[in-house]
Amino acid sequence: MSPEIIGKLVPTVTLLFLGILEAFSGLYFNDKRTRNDFTIEIVSVATLPTLIQPSIFVIVFWLMAIFFPTYDALFIDTSIWVQVTAFLIFDDMMQYWWHRLSHVNKTFWKLHRPHHVVEEMGVLVTYRNAMLYYAIMPGIWFSAVLIYLGMGQVYIVYLAVKLVIILLAHSETKWDQFLYKYKILNPLTWIIERTISTPATHFAHHGLTSEDGVSNPNGNYGNLLFFWDVLFGTAKITRKYPKKFGAWNQMKEPWYVQLLFPFIRSKDPKSELYSIKTTNDYDPSQDYNNYTK
Repeated sequence: MSPEIIGKLVPTVTLLFLGILEAFSGLYFNDKRTRNDFTIEIVSVATLPTLIQPSIFVIVFWLMAIFFPTYDALFIDTSIWVQVTAFLIFDDMMQYWWHRLSHVNKTFWKLHRPHHVVEEMGVLVTYRNAMLYYAIMPGIWFSAVLIYLGMGQVYIVYLAVKLVIILLAHSETKWDQFLYKYKILNPLTWIIERTISTPATHFAHHGLTSEDGVSNPNGNYGNLLFFWDVLFGTAKITRKYPKKFGAWNQMKEPWYVQLLFPFIRSKDPKSELYSIKTTNDYDPSQDYNNYTK
């Protein structure tokens, strides 16, 4: 079995396995996740790896071949650790800043909003974002450049590891609970929760309000590495999980509006997706309670 197949198979199996566990626990059989939510999640899971990412790669490879033909596979013999570091910086760190920007800028928030309006966690939440959110995500474009430069084989393993960690961070299986049960594991747990994203730290990001003492809606942005939050001062670690999830405006527009905004917009003037700039925009720098008091 080729590395390419293994690299695609591992995240796929992880997604299916976690999804089955969550389904048996009853996660998907309640009134919080609607048919509209399932459609958003299925379309997102299907289009990112089969349409959006490959299209970006084709465009970047084409442009690099035209303007930088001598750079093709230039760094193929570079140390594996140098290549991994390159992806951590130009993909994962860039995604941290892109994610953080989407919570600060009102326009980009509208593209990221589908990821947060769902009122429960679960592995299917992982890919919920407007298509344009991924299409202009800097990390994907930088990754394509690095692959052109000869780092493709490392990328296969790197991406598989990253996707598994992100899927686990969104999953209701809450694998990190095991670490919190035993004091003897505290030194190891301290390192893990400050290095990679865990359910506790990422669930906090999806929490409805910071007033619960656990949630951190305007922080904990890390994807693969939670270290970026520690480094840039946006980390909150409580080893607890929020009880309420979602965003201040719980309106759930049709799936095609959420995924294809701004090309298709909501017909409801009360919706954030009514236009690119609306008078009832969510202010990402504020907390949920400022809109409910």
